[in-house]
Amino acid sequence: MAEIGYGLIGTGFMGRAHAYAYRAAPAVFPDIPRVRLRGVADADAAAAARFATQYGFETSTGDWRRLLDDPAIHIISVTTPNILHKDMAIAAARAGKHVHCEKPLAPSAGEAREMMETAETAGVRTQVGYNYIKNPALKLAREMIAGGELGEITGFRGIHAEDYMANPDGPFSWRLDASGGPGVIADLGSHIIGMARFLLGPMTEVAADVETIVKSRPKAPGSAERVKVEVDDIARMMLRFARGCGGTIEANWVATGRKMQLDFEVYGSKGGLVFTQERFNELHLYRAGGTPRELGFTRIEIGPQHPPYVNFCVAAGHQLGFNDLKTIEAAEFLGEVAGGPRSGPDFREAWEIQKVVETAVNAGRARQWLKIP
Repeated sequence: MAEIGYGLIGTGFMGRAHAYAYRAAPAVFPDIPRVRLRGVADADAAAAARFATQYGFETSTGDWRRLLDDPAIHIISVTTPNILHKDMAIAAARAGKHVHCEKPLAPSAGEAREMMETAETAGVRTQVGYNYIKNPALKLAREMIAGGELGEITGFRGIHAEDYMANPDGPFSWRLDASGGPGVIADLGSHIIGMARFLLGPMTEVAADVETIVKSRPKAPGSAERVKVEVDDIARMMLRFARGCGGTIEANWVATGRKMQLDFEVYGSKGGLVFTQERFNELHLYRAGGTPRELGFTRIEIGPQHPPYVNFCVAAGHQLGFNDLKTIEAAEFLGEVAGGPRSGPDFREAWEIQKVVETAVNAGRARQWLKIP
């Protein structure tokens, strides 16, 4: 396939990230097909038109269904609020389009399963926007763990904390609408849950404590009327992995001062790994058994020797950024659609993540350990 037609639904934060990534991917990864930015849709037709001009899309529309009728479009990105994902993704799959959907995949595991089964029945490829695991540092960590460099894994600690909901007078939004999902445990928690699965594999049991800190918010910016908040602001989880070890995970969107704390620590009988998204061009490795005066973590600096960093820059120390990870995600999906290997995470993996999220919510309400279906 020499050229892949691309359509985008949604022009917000993630819509911009997808547009950037699909524009950049063929230049950064010359072995993948060219991309034709065929059409963009938004509920605000004027916003879609402005977006098309800015990013170079051929057409724009206020009705996303028009993209599905375009035979020149092969991939559809769905970057709308969570509650809208299912209908759009299912319609796109039934129209024979490959689907790149943002996370979390759906408000519930049942809806995620329906999306997965529809796409698999239609025979289309799927991708979900867990772009942080596309980091060469994460791929290196996974290789080290799988290769036994850390020995038998004894524990995992993870956190995803930000502060964009810390202001109690911040207005009510779609992220706080319970019909769109359970709150931070899905919005941020899904990232660190997915990262833990990427590194250590499936989970079997979970216990959790979920908490709503801000009980109500203004109905709109500056409004005196307040709306009750029924989703969680903080979730703390204890987990058991199928491989036998345990772990803990926290998701928190009222962590004052934190802009992007997505961290993990993995410990094993031969060593440990520490990573933070706040310095995501580094991975810290500890190897057990050294002499006492040389003990400590070694900083591994991600560079051209860690693919695909070299596609972006041939010089060490110059670092990748958020949009570069999104570009890697888009490039891998384009390669997959063109007949290359599966890249993932696909709808099936996103469904697995959603099952962990849902079980954790139920475990928090029941105040007990629950098995993950």
